[in-house]
Amino acid sequence: MRKTQLAIVGAIAAATLSIAACGSSDTASSGSSSTAGAATTTSAAAATSSAAAAGASDGVTKTTDVFGAGCASVPQDPANKGSLQGMVSDPVATAASNNPLLTKLVAAVGAANLGDTLNSQAAITVFAPYDPAFAELGDAKFAELAADPATLGKILQYHVVGKRYDAKGLEAAKTVDSLTGQKLTIAGSGDTMTVNGAPVLCGNIPTKNATVFVIGKVLTPPAA
Repeated sequence: MRKTQLAIVGAIAAATLSIAACGSSDTASSGSSSTAGAATTTSAAAATSSAAAAGASDGVTKTTDVFGAGCASVPQDPANKGSLQGMVSDPVATAASNNPLLTKLVAAVGAANLGDTLNSQAAITVFAPYDPAFAELGDAKFAELAADPATLGKILQYHVVGKRYDAKGLEAAKTVDSLTGQKLTIAGSGDTMTVNGAPVLCGNIPTKNATVFVIGKVLTPPAA
């Protein structure tokens, strides 16, 4: 009788150990699976973040990204080559030539023989003074500059950055290098954004090779 009881106790103990071992194995397996899942999720999140950063860093915008009160003055008919939609497929100098806000700038680019240079760039940012900004210089000063392509060219190149930025990229950079090698300072954001103190009237305008920001002032390069 005693031997029978001992046998039963031994069987129960063996079964208990077996169940405990299985539970430990399942827990380890579950822990391993959870760790692998967490690692996969982290990796996926990192890849998504990297892809988002890469997309944001190219500075390319869409017509739905534009901002600023001045955008209301841009032609609204998509069939108009000077509209936001009309400018998308043309290189920047050509696109600007169709925009009624930028007739003085286009005349200045022509006088400085910079049209082909701007159109041939792969990816740039252009701060484009609208017509009233040039009007503030006065007709005499504008004519003087038009007769001096070297000086005018330097002024215009000071408005161009050799890298394509959207508004968020400019805000993050805070300072950017113009084609003259001189710095431009970005302040504010959205409707309060300024470039060297000049207000951005309509920003994030997409063209084939540039992102354009229409500004309210002609920028003057600092003396060398």
